[in-house]
Amino acid sequence: MPRNKYPEETRKRILKAAAVVFVEKGYEESTILDIVAATDGLTRGAFYHHFKSKEEVLSAISDMIFAEKNPFEAAMRMEGLNGFQKLQLAVKLNLTDFEDEYKSLRQATAHLLRSPSFLAEHINFNADAAKRWIQPLIEEGVRDGSLKVENPRLIAELFTLLFSIWIPPTMFSGDDAYMWAKAEFAIALLAEKGLPIFDEELEQIGEQTLAALQEHSNLIDKLEGKE
Repeated sequence: MPRNKYPEETRKRILKAAAVVFVEKGYEESTILDIVAATDGLTRGAFYHHFKSKEEVLSAISDMIFAEKNPFEAAMRMEGLNGFQKLQLAVKLNLTDFEDEYKSLRQATAHLLRSPSFLAEHINFNADAAKRWIQPLIEEGVRDGSLKVENPRLIAELFTLLFSIWIPPTMFSGDDAYMWAKAEFAIALLAEKGLPIFDEELEQIGEQTLAALQEHSNLIDKLEGKE
């Protein structure tokens, strides 16, 4: 067989086709053959050259979405902002993008948020994010005097655990009051530790995000027959 001269383009082609299939048919009902058919010309062999399973495809789609809109890298490149302002901007961009054009894809794969393997990958990704992006921004804030944090690494890890693992309904779910209580506790705890990240604008964006998270939690419960 001739070698593929553009493997990255083929990979993106598969991912974009898979995203469409997952939305139209739902993740569980979709098959690899469905994905191959949606690529309009690729073979099953080409699919398996790049991916081993649907789960691997979904993980790659998540990585692709984040790479296209990485809010932390965008904030780091901003000039005229101190470290604290850059971190605030990154959080705002991240929350604003939560309900973007990929909303339907998130809904089609919502129940996977409680899959042990998917959750483990989610934890690993966010652990890496804390080290690569959040901690450096906190350290920059400490250097320029915009933040008074004693241990940037610990605060970066705490921030990530609270907002990426604890507040979303990946492990613990509940009603609106429970979600609000968690958010208010997290905000107060971080402020006490020297990271008063939420201003009025972020609180408004956070309200929309909490509503979206609750919608996802309700959808997962419905899919799992808890309603």
